[in-house]
Parts: sequence; structure tokens; C-alpha cells
Amino acid sequence: MQRIDFYTAAPKAVKAWMALEQYIATSSIDKPLAELVRLRSSQINGCAFCVDMHATDAAKGGETERRLHALAVWRETPFFTARERAALAWTETMTRLAQQPDTGESYTALAQQFSAEEMVDLTFLISTINGWNRLAVGFAKMPE
Repeated sequence: MQRIDFYTAAPKAVKAWMALEQYIATSSIDKPLAELVRLRSSQINGCAFCVDMHATDAAKGGETERRLHALAVWRETPFFTARERAALAWTETMTRLAQQPDTGESYTALAQQFSAEEMVDLTFLISTINGWNRLAVGFAKMPE
């Protein structure tokens, strides 16, 4: 059972967060890749609500079941492009900051596939989904 509804408990904060989401929606990161990033971060963070939502959104956007099922093991599959792999590696690095990962290798791969603007946009996307994950997990928001 959800502990509190953070949307109604702090509407001004959610409105500010949604402004960042609006920027991300029009940023240099395409929607299919953004959904993969959101889903992978949510898997790592154990956010059931966000995993459900972003897997559903990715499928609605045309993502294949095979790739969705393989996302948790993307490194071991041939299903993802070099650009997607760089984004997923950066997602994992930025999501696992508490484990103090070495950012060098994932940054190098990222810089080979993305422009400076895209790298910043992607990092904002990752930061945002990590924040949503913390809200949803902390306040026990469940899939409906």
C-alpha cells in the first residue's frame, strides 16, 4: 500500500520536476532510447512501479519484447547498438554512484557515440529517473 501520494503532498516540487521532464521530452535523446534508459535505471533501483510503466511505454513505442526481456542482461546479448550500449553503460554508472564506479570506461564509450549536449541531456534523464525511482520506492508506489 502506498505510504503517501507525493503528487498531492508536494505539488510545487512535482511541478518543478515535471518541468525538467518536459525539457527531457524535447531534448536530443530520442524517445525509444530514453525509455530503455528509464527502464534499466528502474530495474537497478528495484522500482516496480517505474519498471512496469517504462516497459509498457517502451512496448507502446515499438520496442520489441525480445529486447525488453534482454535489457537486464544487455551486455550479454547482440540486440543493442553501440550507441544504446554506451547509453546503458552510462546509465548503470550514474545509477550506481553509491558503489563509487570508475566513470572512465563508460564515459569514453559515451563520448564516442554522443555529442556534448547529448551527454548532458542523457545525464539529466538518468538523474531524473533515479529521482522518480527514489520517490516511488520510498513511498511504496505500486503498479496498478
